[in-house]
Amino acid sequence: MLFTLPLFASAEEDVSSIATVPAKFRYTYDNVSLPAGEKMGFLGSTALFDVNDWLSLGPAAYGALVGQRGGFITLGMATELRKELLDNIEVNAGMFVGAGGGRGGFQLAGGGLMLRYHMGAKLKTFLGGFGAGISYIDFPDGTIHSSQPYFSYEYPFTTLIASGRRDLPEWEGTMVGSGHMAEQELATVYRTYQIPAGVLTDSGAVQYKTINLMGIEWNRYLDNNLFVKIESEGAMGGKSNGYMQILFGLGYRFELLDGTWFKLSSSLGVAGGGGVATGGGLIIDAVGSLQQRLGENLFAEVSAGYVKVPETSFKAISYAGKVGYHFFTPNVRSQRVNLSDLSGFDASHIRMRTTHQTYYKAAANWRSHHANLNVDLLGMQMDYFLHDNFYLTGQGLAAYKGKAGAYMTGLVGGGLSLPMFSTPLFITAELLAGAAGGGGLAVGGGLVWQTNAGLGYQLSDEFSLIAQYGYMAAPKGDFRARVLSLSLGYNFTLFSR
Repeated sequence: MLFTLPLFASAEEDVSSIATVPAKFRYTYDNVSLPAGEKMGFLGSTALFDVNDWLSLGPAAYGALVGQRGGFITLGMATELRKELLDNIEVNAGMFVGAGGGRGGFQLAGGGLMLRYHMGAKLKTFLGGFGAGISYIDFPDGTIHSSQPYFSYEYPFTTLIASGRRDLPEWEGTMVGSGHMAEQELATVYRTYQIPAGVLTDSGAVQYKTINLMGIEWNRYLDNNLFVKIESEGAMGGKSNGYMQILFGLGYRFELLDGTWFKLSSSLGVAGGGGVATGGGLIIDAVGSLQQRLGENLFAEVSAGYVKVPETSFKAISYAGKVGYHFFTPNVRSQRVNLSDLSGFDASHIRMRTTHQTYYKAAANWRSHHANLNVDLLGMQMDYFLHDNFYLTGQGLAAYKGKAGAYMTGLVGGGLSLPMFSTPLFITAELLAGAAGGGGLAVGGGLVWQTNAGLGYQLSDEFSLIAQYGYMAAPKGDFRARVLSLSLGYNFTLFSR
C-alpha cells in the first residue's frame, strides 16, 4: 500500500528492537533582496528528520533578523535530498513550502505563500555541519523574488521515533540509567510585557502600555543544570495583535529545595508585527524563573525579566506564568534500541497533521480589507493522546492566499476521537483558544477561540485523512469565520518517563 512507506521506522520487522532516527537542527541565513533595493536578513530554523539515506523532511520557520522588516515571519515544511561525496562532505538540494509575512502586508507578501529552493554543500566537523550554497525565495502572489547565497550551521542528533502506534511489552528488562536519558520540559506560557513611557510604535505613535502573549516553551537539558530553550508566542491582549516572537536561548537552574528550582536564562530571536517597533527583527531577553514541581511530571513556573530590541526604543519588563510537563526520553546513539532497554519508559502516542484551512466570512466586518475574499492557510497541528480517544492539541498556521499575508494563529486545546464501530472511520471534535493577528483580520487584541468537528479515515496504522468544519471568533473583535480544515495525519510513538 502507498501509505506504508518506511517513514522513520524502516526496519521494524525486528519486533524486539526499534530503529533510531538521525536528525538535525539547522540554522540558515539569507540576505534577501526586496523591491526598491531594500535588503532583509532572513534567519531560518529547521528540524530535519531522515526518512532514509537520501531524503529528510521536517518543520521550519523563517524570520527577519536584519533590515527594516522585523516581524516578517513564515512557517511551513521543508524537505531535502542529499548525497555524501566523501566521509565529511555532502551536497544537498531542498525546498520549503510555507506561509506568512508581515511589515509590508499583502503588498509585499501577497497572500503569504512562500517557496524557498536551495542547492549547496556541507562540511561535517566535530562542532557540527557548516554549509553554504545558493537559494531562491519566492512569494508568487507578492513582490519578493530573490536569489542569493546562503550560509548554514546544523547540529546533528539521534532520536527514537517509532512509526505508527507502538506499545511496550509488559515485562521488566534492564532499566535505562539516568546517564542514558534526556531531560525535557514542555510548557504553555502566558506572558505580559509592561512597557515604559517613551517607547514608540513603528509609525512613531506612543506604544500601548501592555502586550499580553500566549505560546509554548520547550527546554532540553544538556546536563543536570544547563539547558537550551525554544519559545514561540503571539499577542492575544493589548493593542498589538499580529505581534509574534520566536526565541532561542540558554539557561541554568539551581535546586533550592526538593522539587523547587530557580532558573536563569537569556534568549535572542526574531520578533515583530502589530505595530511594535522591532527594527530589523532582532530581540533579546533575560529571565529569572521559579519552578515548583506539582507531581511526578507536572510543574508550575513564574518568571520575571527584561526584553529589549537593540536598534529601536522598544523595551519592556516581562512577567510570565507557565504550566508544563516534565519528562525524560531515551538518549540514544546506536542505530537500534532493544525494547528490553526501554523498561521503565511509557509509549506516548502522537499525531502530527499537515493542515490546510479556509476561512469563510461569517460577519460583515471580519476583515479591514478584501472582506469578500476567503483566507487560505497552511500549517501544522500536533496531537498528544492522553487516552485512545482523548488528546491535547496545538496548532500553528499562516495565511498563504486571500490577500492576508502576515496573518498567523497559534491555538491550544483538547480533542476527542471516536472510532465508528469496526471501520477505519472515526469522528473528531475539538475546542481551542489562543492568539491570532495580522493580515487585516479584525481580531481585536488577538485572543481567539475555535471549535471543530469532523470525520477521519485511517489509511493505515501511520497515516490518516481528516476533514473538519468549525467556527472561529475573536471575543474582542469583529472577526467571525466558518472554517473548513483538511489534513494529512501521521501517527508515531515517542518514549518517555
